[in-house]
Amino acid sequence: MKTRVLTQSDIQRVVDMHTVVPAIETAFAAHGRGETQMPVKVYLDLPEFNGDFRAMPAYLEGSAGVKWVNAHPSNPERFGLPSVLGMYILSDPETAQPLAVMDATLLTALRTGAAGAVATKHLARSDASCVGFIGCGVQARTLHAALSVVMGDFEVVASDASSEAAEEFASEVGGRAAGLDEAAACDVVCTATPVRDPIIRRDWVRSGAHINAMGADAHGKQELDTQVLLDAVVVLDDWAQASSSGEVNVPLETGALSRDAIRGGLGEIVAGELAGRAAPDEITVFDSTGLAVQDVALARLIYEAARDADVGLEVDFRG
Repeated sequence: MKTRVLTQSDIQRVVDMHTVVPAIETAFAAHGRGETQMPVKVYLDLPEFNGDFRAMPAYLEGSAGVKWVNAHPSNPERFGLPSVLGMYILSDPETAQPLAVMDATLLTALRTGAAGAVATKHLARSDASCVGFIGCGVQARTLHAALSVVMGDFEVVASDASSEAAEEFASEVGGRAAGLDEAAACDVVCTATPVRDPIIRRDWVRSGAHINAMGADAHGKQELDTQVLLDAVVVLDDWAQASSSGEVNVPLETGALSRDAIRGGLGEIVAGELAGRAAPDEITVFDSTGLAVQDVALARLIYEAARDADVGLEVDFRG
């Protein structure tokens, strides 16, 4: 049996957010019901290169796979490369045959955007009409595409440390660039920055807002003022990951936030086993670290779509 090799352009040909978001929602529900296997991601920290690598294996519904991915925030400026470069191996769990090897840079961006959309669907107010994007890079674009699937049309307020980046993103999506305080005052707020010190102040966040905190993905990172978390219903993608590398990791470590103050996992809410938003004036926060079960679910979707459309290159690695 041959292995299908899929490039980023191959992936773009066979899936879009209208198929990606439901696949990620299904993966969250399965994770919430305890139907997955997902060891905590392994970090290979390389501060001398201002980066790290992560290995992320998972099993979900008859599919097994592993992602080898990095975070090198200085790549664009230093080398003209994306800050995230990844590869994915999808295997048949019964035979161990590698079904596909594919680009995981786009896969990661797609599933992360879709995760924010799933959280927004289940936690934001149904009348939310304004989305603030804080951090206007690649992730903002996939978040926008995914949110369009679950929200339809909405007003966009864009903010970035680079005013040029905010203006460019706002122009692309028909929004407007503004300061941090205006973006943080929207009905839905998406933070996707590499900061280690909080940049979102509590007094900027309105009652009833939902926040997708996407940027904190390593120990010591935090985007939100701790008071935001203390005043909010906090939902994680996964306790083991978020407690060590998510938005909540710093306040948990300092004792400013307790585990009892965290509502639970998004998968449990999607599966109907845990309540989400209980009142219109609640602030809700989704702490997204990125789950390997999201990766394997999307990799399977991509593989099957590519196989059915005969997209990609088939290779016999044992030949």
